[in-house]
Amino acid sequence: MIPLLVLVLCALPATAADDWTLVWADEFTDEGLPDSSRWRYDVGGHGWGNRELQYYTARRLANARVEDGLLVIEARREAFNDRDYTSARLLSRADWTYGRFEVRARLPSGTGTWPAIWMLASRDTYGDHYWPDNGEIDIMEYVGYEPNVVHSSVHTRAYHHSIGTHKTNSRRVADAEKAFHVYAVDWTAAEIRFFVDGQRYFTFVKEEGADYRQWPFDQPFHLLLNIAVGGTWGGQQGIADDIWPQRMEIDYVRVYQPSTAIDGKTWGEVKDR
Repeated sequence: MIPLLVLVLCALPATAADDWTLVWADEFTDEGLPDSSRWRYDVGGHGWGNRELQYYTARRLANARVEDGLLVIEARREAFNDRDYTSARLLSRADWTYGRFEVRARLPSGTGTWPAIWMLASRDTYGDHYWPDNGEIDIMEYVGYEPNVVHSSVHTRAYHHSIGTHKTNSRRVADAEKAFHVYAVDWTAAEIRFFVDGQRYFTFVKEEGADYRQWPFDQPFHLLLNIAVGGTWGGQQGIADDIWPQRMEIDYVRVYQPSTAIDGKTWGEVKDR
């Protein structure tokens, strides 16, 4: 039986222990394909709005698998459906409005890689265009040509990269490609706070009088995990020929929400079904 929610207390920041209850997690304990009850796939090779070069596959072990207690997302240089690279883009089947979202990950390396841990709205609620009108929360983005610098951003109708107004910050993580780090956000009705290993380095605050154009973050969002190849950002300095395959390794994904109990259990109790 797979533990539905497993809490490793020594890895939990004090803020999470004090303020949040674990409501969803994947600890990646079963070998093989990612748990289909928790994850689904985006599929295709049309560039994904960023001129990316990979084809995202589904249920293909070469691109997404659980091994040795880790989720491995692997980008490969190979011909596949008229593209020269393959990769995977996983989406959580669950979604949430507000919470704390933590992903412990080790990042790929090399010019042309563009891994991301991020969130999108689960419904097309606002405006005339799903994106950017419904928002995007980038917990962590990384471009291989800029080693050991991680980025967090927020995109909305008023603030997005296409018009040069997106809200963002970056932080140097000296061993991001060699060691695991915890990338996290705290998302409330008033602000979104971004962390690496419990250290906050960026905050996006809801403006007074804001409507959806500034703050669409009052509706359910789901998680995404992927490695893109090339693209408008990741490919700005080309794509190295001799680095493939490249992988992002994820130790766990955990979601907390405030003052929420699961079957009467507190954050410090292990949920097992």
